[in-house]
Amino acid sequence: MGMSAATTAAEGIKFCIFDLRRGQQEGQELDKILFFFPADLPFSAQLSVIGLSEGLITFTRIFSPEAACEVIEAERHSHVFYEAEPDIWMVMVVEKNESEAIWRIDALRKVLKEVHSLFLMFHGSIRTMIEKEPAGGLIRSHLYPFIMDYLSDFLLGKKLQLPSFRDCLKERGTVQMLTVSREAAIEVQSLVRVLESFAGNTQFYSLILFQDLLVSTTLSPVDTINLFTYAVLRLTPRALSSGVSSWSYLRKGSTTSNVATGSILAQSASVSEQNFRSRDTSPPGGDNSHHIARPLQPDRWSKGKDGFLVTDIWGAEASSSTSATPTIWLQQTEERVYVCAYQYRSLTLILLVPVASILGEQGVSAVKQQILENVSFLPVFTEFFFPLLNPSVYSCPKQFGALIATLTYRSCCSLMIK
Repeated sequence: MGMSAATTAAEGIKFCIFDLRRGQQEGQELDKILFFFPADLPFSAQLSVIGLSEGLITFTRIFSPEAACEVIEAERHSHVFYEAEPDIWMVMVVEKNESEAIWRIDALRKVLKEVHSLFLMFHGSIRTMIEKEPAGGLIRSHLYPFIMDYLSDFLLGKKLQLPSFRDCLKERGTVQMLTVSREAAIEVQSLVRVLESFAGNTQFYSLILFQDLLVSTTLSPVDTINLFTYAVLRLTPRALSSGVSSWSYLRKGSTTSNVATGSILAQSASVSEQNFRSRDTSPPGGDNSHHIARPLQPDRWSKGKDGFLVTDIWGAEASSSTSATPTIWLQQTEERVYVCAYQYRSLTLILLVPVASILGEQGVSAVKQQILENVSFLPVFTEFFFPLLNPSVYSCPKQFGALIATLTYRSCCSLMIK
């Protein structure tokens, strides 16, 4: 499904993140702004938007102290609110779309929730980063590039085109599963157990996708949604080959439009950088040269010769030319894990190894090598998955189960021999 005509119309959008605990003293109001789009809007206009939002939040709490404000409908604009963390608010102000009225609000709130969930997965909570560096420079330096990279999927020319209600309601915040029979699902889980055994005593989690569909996961529901979302945005074969997200509600632009989009983002990021630095009140002599990972930056993943996906986004230091293995936070277990993504044709296998369980990059290399030595069955496994997209195959679950059982048996025999 493409974008509806309603969403291709020009619309004014303001997107901000602010902390109600900051900037309460006169003359320090700018300190509460953690992110603002468009970044080149005068500070007075930014404060006007945030001041109005703060007033609406405070006013609505009088009548609904238990439930946070979600939306305020004005004559020409919709104000969408999301309290991402205690006293940290994400607000989107969008020109009203007459053809969709208030129906689009749920879709926009899902956008705000997705931004925050992805930020949590890669960087941890906003509040924790603020407490680590109270001046605010640290959190701003992470939020600005992260959100601008996220918004790159919604830029069309010079306009920011967010998804419509009917374009994204069924997809955003959900997981698209590959539907298989019960017998097949049981055999796939057996195969996952074999994959996990390759790491020996090292515990890790896994997520398997076929094209843009989830086949199997050992993660919690919330972590599955976050990692699945990121995989579809940046890691699946379709995302890697097209250079854009494979979500159906995103318009696929031409090379010309992509170049223009990149130019616009570069300019916006530059303005954002200047703005946050101009408000940075960090002590003189502080180290502001720390490397900032940009996991949502487009076109930064590629497939290596060994089948593992590689990127230089997680370089240990800004001056380092050595790529570091990506890491994310799991919300369910509150642990940081290495992300090792292996790909064969349309099959993407994502392995998550707890950082605390192995010895750094050397340990990651050992895990990858162990997997490479035992993935000889993946070509056969993948070749069999192609017909699964044809509903007529579902009438033969026993044959599918038999094949997976055979692959599992061969893999186990291989491990026993070793």
